Amino acid sequence: MGFFNNSGIYKTPDELRKMVAPGLATHAGLVAARELIIAGNMTGQIDAAAEAAIIAAGGASNFKLVPGYRHTICASVNDEVVHGIPGKRVLKPGDIVKIDCGAILDGWNGDSAITVVIPDPTQPELVAERETLSMITEGALWAGIAELTRAKHLNEIGARIEGYIEDEGDKINHRYGILTDYVGHGIGRDMHEDPSVFNYRVKQKGPEIKPGLCLAIEPMVVVGSPDTHVLADGWTVSTNDGSSSCQWEHTVVVHSDGIWVTTAPDGGAAGLARFGVTPVPIP
Repeated sequence: MGFFNNSGIYKTPDELRKMVAPGLATHAGLVAARELIIAGNMTGQIDAAAEAAIIAAGGASNFKLVPGYRHTICASVNDEVVHGIPGKRVLKPGDIVKIDCGAILDGWNGDSAITVVIPDPTQPELVAERETLSMITEGALWAGIAELTRAKHLNEIGARIEGYIEDEGDKINHRYGILTDYVGHGIGRDMHEDPSVFNYRVKQKGPEIKPGLCLAIEPMVVVGSPDTHVLADGWTVSTNDGSSSCQWEHTVVVHSDGIWVTTAPDGGAAGLARFGVTPVPIP
């Protein structure tokens, strides 16, 4: 989601601990959503399930706090990259579905997104293309999170994400597009705070990476051109060339002893293992 609010970039240890519960509530919403991403279901059903799970976890939808938005998730399908509005759209075999979800609990926020490709044995090439896109985008997310343990300044994260996507694309002789108009963000009392978290190389160094930094890292990658447009609904962002798109996102905090992914029950251990990083619970 968009609409940034300025706030302090670095949180106190107590504030970092308060980020865990809304992260887990966000995760619960995505678990419920994932179970319903099957052919024949409507995106509105997924939205209702995600909201029920967040409420059961003690939270509430923070997407509904964005002016003019009335849903718990964004559901973007195929060429739709982000901000897709859930409703009566029926999912089909072969669809690549992006679900972005957030929760607020005790005044603190979580934000996370997943991508799921619905199986379709009649379109093996399309499904393979979309599964590869999702795998590379998710890998880029974890590469960027892992870089938080090594980098000195924030914009090194974007360089790592872009480098990962380039390297993986080179392996299959394909150049993926990375959206530049939509980026990650800081998070805390507001769902969207400073600083911006780029998914690509920029000249500026960005803020220092140090304890108290809370980020929502969310690479958005497309098979073709990264050029996009907003649909008539005023929200949904789609690729101009109709190519498939992908989004993965996690909320992560930097603390005195390391990093912790608040939107993953294991703190990100499974995703970070391949990069030689072990997350540490917030002290």
